[in-house]
Amino acid sequence: MIDLHGKVALVTGGSRGIGRAVARRLAGQGAEVIVNYVRHRTNAGEVVAEIEGQGGRCLALRANLADEESVAALFDQVRDRYSRLDIVVSNAASGVLQPVTALKSRHWDWAVNVNARALLLIAQQALPMMGRGGRIIAISSIGAVRAIPNYTVVGASKGALESLVRHLAVELGPQGITVNTVSAGVVETDALKKFPNREEILAAATAKTPLGRLTTPEDVADVALFLCSNLAAMIHGQTVVVDGGYAICG
Repeated sequence: MIDLHGKVALVTGGSRGIGRAVARRLAGQGAEVIVNYVRHRTNAGEVVAEIEGQGGRCLALRANLADEESVAALFDQVRDRYSRLDIVVSNAASGVLQPVTALKSRHWDWAVNVNARALLLIAQQALPMMGRGGRIIAISSIGAVRAIPNYTVVGASKGALESLVRHLAVELGPQGITVNTVSAGVVETDALKKFPNREEILAAATAKTPLGRLTTPEDVADVALFLCSNLAAMIHGQTVVVDGGYAICG
């Protein structure tokens, strides 16, 4: 059994979808969880209520991860409440879904800042609070390595995120802190509703997945939980794909 009692975890974008599932998994194994959100206050409150209703401890803190000052303010609040931070799950993501010809510089800046740069800022703030055995996990997507229609700036930012994880792993490994990526296949979340061809994507992904179903947020959360445990002590700088075999089918 994975025991996270006494651990403090920060999950960004923790109010919905994969982040919410990760927060619940970590809390279920004893971790005290900080759920970060930016717009969905009600959803964040629901996560807190659910975790505390099951005997866990959870706190929701608002921060815009695209804004360096907001990230610093987030960690000011974290340090006011906790003396340590054991787990960071960088899950928050955003970006526009547009063809290349419709993209603007601001679309690129927003996607890269939220999806990739935020991990760098969070790691810099978290490191003074983390000791040996610390865990940093980034949530990515298959769009980091495969071309998806209208996913240009999001996919590029996810590719940058995965590269950043590898570089962080080299620098932080000597401190006993592991850094990994969990790359999710097609997951039916609120984010997928923004795709104009959503139903086509879901049908095609299901047909191409050898295990015969779509990946769920809970599937991704299970792997994140494993990476937070001592069982994963020698998994470092890796991208672990959770997609039921979708990626191997071309």
